[in-house]
Amino acid sequence: MITLQHKLGSFFCILFGMQLGLSQITTPLTYQEPYRLQYHFSPPANWMNDPNGLVYFKGTYHLFYQYYPDGMVWGPMHWGHAVSHDLLHWEHLPIALYPDSLGWIFSGSAVVDSQNTAGFGKDALVAIFTYHNDAIWKAGKKNTESQGIAYSIDEGKTWIKYADNPVLNNSGEQDFRDPKVFWNTTLAQWNMVLAAGNRIKIYRSADLKHWQFESDFKPEGDVPKLGVWECPDLFPMTVPSGEVKWVMLVNHGDKGPNGGSGTRYFVGDFDGKTFRAHQASHWLDYGTDFYAAVTYSNVPDGKRILLGWMSNWQYATQVPTSPWRSSMTLPRNLILVEDKGQYALHQQMIPELATLTSPVHTWESVRTPFETTAILSQASIRIELDEVESDIQVELSNMNGEVYTLILSKEQLSSNRQHSGVVDFNAAFAAKPQIMPLGGLKIKVIEMQLDQTSIEVLLNDGALSLTNLYFPKTPYTQLRILNAAHQSIKKISLNTVKSVWDPNLKKS
Repeated sequence: MITLQHKLGSFFCILFGMQLGLSQITTPLTYQEPYRLQYHFSPPANWMNDPNGLVYFKGTYHLFYQYYPDGMVWGPMHWGHAVSHDLLHWEHLPIALYPDSLGWIFSGSAVVDSQNTAGFGKDALVAIFTYHNDAIWKAGKKNTESQGIAYSIDEGKTWIKYADNPVLNNSGEQDFRDPKVFWNTTLAQWNMVLAAGNRIKIYRSADLKHWQFESDFKPEGDVPKLGVWECPDLFPMTVPSGEVKWVMLVNHGDKGPNGGSGTRYFVGDFDGKTFRAHQASHWLDYGTDFYAAVTYSNVPDGKRILLGWMSNWQYATQVPTSPWRSSMTLPRNLILVEDKGQYALHQQMIPELATLTSPVHTWESVRTPFETTAILSQASIRIELDEVESDIQVELSNMNGEVYTLILSKEQLSSNRQHSGVVDFNAAFAAKPQIMPLGGLKIKVIEMQLDQTSIEVLLNDGALSLTNLYFPKTPYTQLRILNAAHQSIKKISLNTVKSVWDPNLKKS
């Protein structure tokens, strides 16, 4: 429930255009608070969800995000803003976009208008976002959401909303949001993919202001009864053979592979008007804390860098963190691979991450059971296998008896946080293990990125992914690998990972 105080705060923010920024945070910020991730992005304080407006421009990565500056639960949405030169060290900037008379500022994207198609200036940054009119929503009407644009002519420092917003009115859907816009070099025009209920709508435009509907995407025989479609993305990728395919990302707020939020993708062809998928969809991540994942635009060398929100709508407003809620995943490079006519996205941590890591120890030809003591709150672990003879159990634990467990079999990877620490803030958080089917893949490598309260698991150098949160009361200090057959592990590498936040950070 949004309190009267929160409503009034948002009202005066809209009325007077106040620059609510870091200066309003009253809690001293050290980035050393309990459960604060140390090499993932999180806001200084208050509520955050979806990454928005991911764009690279003149050596700088911009990260906008759904933000509520007046509380630690979801409320009237703004666009928070941060910038980085390496996607790891972030500088917090003032809020970029505020609600106005047309509505709150929901998710969207940003582009570099290098040809000045919109008339705002050459190389203007243009944000395309959803307006959500809550008054219309509460009145029970469907035309709640429309699309607006804003532009910046000072490299993203300040933003001006287009005077004739909205640029795309609602077409009758209650859920009509999250525009992802990109320049289509073949058409020499802009394309937009937009989530609308249980499908994706595709548009095109010459100037970012006037949009023409082209087609709907909802494949026949698709997975039934998934949650509302949200936060789409569409982009071309080249497989090693040189073939170009198009990838469509779709996020779902409910009914993910292990409950709640999740992200899946389709691979197919796109002619600027219609996207045709050539195979069934796949889940991009099988953990419960990977959502709203979209990619950066305008990145040099054709790189496709993905960023997601590391939480789940089942319990995001209740996780035991303060004075902030939510973090982003680590940025990941996407690679499209082909095998016998089937295509799959692989995810790899960006190479810049290696600048934060320092080796602790490497063990070779290790016979299970294996056990070592180390601080695992900020760590990178790589386990190399010859084969999986029988179930391999990996445990992270502390002196309190709290334990997080991964079990790798020949058929699946299971993730169990039922005894991982604080779990009683929501019944769904640790109700059951998360299961990731391997689909016949023979696992040779397990990679784990650990950061205070999160784990990101990549199998076989990113062929499969699982992302989860956990909240141990004290850091995990014990790594154990168990196997009933006393299997030999080819290699175990343990590295520490440095913090990207200044330990002396104070409020700005």
